Amino acid sequence: METLTMSRKERERLTIMTGVKREELTLVQAGELMAVCYRQSKRIWRRYQDDGDAGLVHRLRGKPSARRKPPALRAQALALYAEERYSDFGPTLMAEQLAKEKLVVDHETLRRWRLAEGKHTVRRRRQQHRQWRERKPCFGAMVQLDGSHHDWFEGRGPRCVLMVMVDDATNELHARFFEEETTRASYDVLEGWVRRHGLPASLYVDRDSIYRCEGAGSIAEQLAGKAPQTQFGRAMEQLGVERILANSPQAKGRVERMNGVLQDRLVKEMRLAGINGLESANRFLEEQYLKAFNRRFAREAASPVDVHRAVPRNLNAVLSWEEERVVAGDWTVACAGKRYQLDREHEAMSLVRRQVVVRTLRDGRIQLVYRGKLL
Repeated sequence: METLTMSRKERERLTIMTGVKREELTLVQAGELMAVCYRQSKRIWRRYQDDGDAGLVHRLRGKPSARRKPPALRAQALALYAEERYSDFGPTLMAEQLAKEKLVVDHETLRRWRLAEGKHTVRRRRQQHRQWRERKPCFGAMVQLDGSHHDWFEGRGPRCVLMVMVDDATNELHARFFEEETTRASYDVLEGWVRRHGLPASLYVDRDSIYRCEGAGSIAEQLAGKAPQTQFGRAMEQLGVERILANSPQAKGRVERMNGVLQDRLVKEMRLAGINGLESANRFLEEQYLKAFNRRFAREAASPVDVHRAVPRNLNAVLSWEEERVVAGDWTVACAGKRYQLDREHEAMSLVRRQVVVRTLRDGRIQLVYRGKLL
């Protein structure tokens, strides 16, 4: 006896057609119950009369889909997926790699193929509660900055940190590798963003000592009623960029999730490209990865207004290290174990016992500044 597989909808139609056969229902009533027009109810009744119960089963059941991928494509895609270099790739990232090989397969199709072969495990992750926060409406209204520490080269190269910047409104990404997370690294990655987009209205950072001063401040700062600042904080104040301190890693949700995505995707892309060092990694980011990543994952801001401000001419001077020092009676300024002699041309300014700023630029040059003017 042949087994007939029917869906719930088809079983319901069988009950209705049985009622029509027993003259308990008219075709008009049957059409209303099946939510179809009268003409369609007549077609269904005719198929039921001709083929019995089987006439109610969808005619394409058991037949291959017209959109089914060719068996050769499936075999080629799965063969590539089985290679060692792709062993830890998820279906989504693997589908992107296959597209580079001119093999177009949707990631869900690839996932089903792997499941059918028993080579893909469905991982159920425990859901974590998150507090939703509305995105900023404008590009540049708030940019999140964070350092992502990870074995980026999987033991093939030195451990390093990826400084990551993500725009809150658009998910636009900018990133660069550095040996360590330092003030210099923060300056450099920020300059890359500013040169490309302009000054953002605010920066969202964690409470690392680079961005937040933990101490009580110097005696001079306390006497002047000034809050202690890090070099980065001072630079942001001079640039007019608001500095927002996150209370927890979870508060930086978007940049933290971006770090997780990069630790998965970027690591694998660099493995395939044979990248083992900072210089080649930064070149790869600049020339290939960031452009492709932003094309795929960046989104339109709710507002078309770009609130970035123009790049200031003194950007390089602001992204520096500044220390206040007093000019000695011999017209010298001591800083970091060195003495700097002021020229006679400044004699008319009566600088002895006055405070000047010793500014160290990122290229190592030293500048002496008095009341905003270079000496």
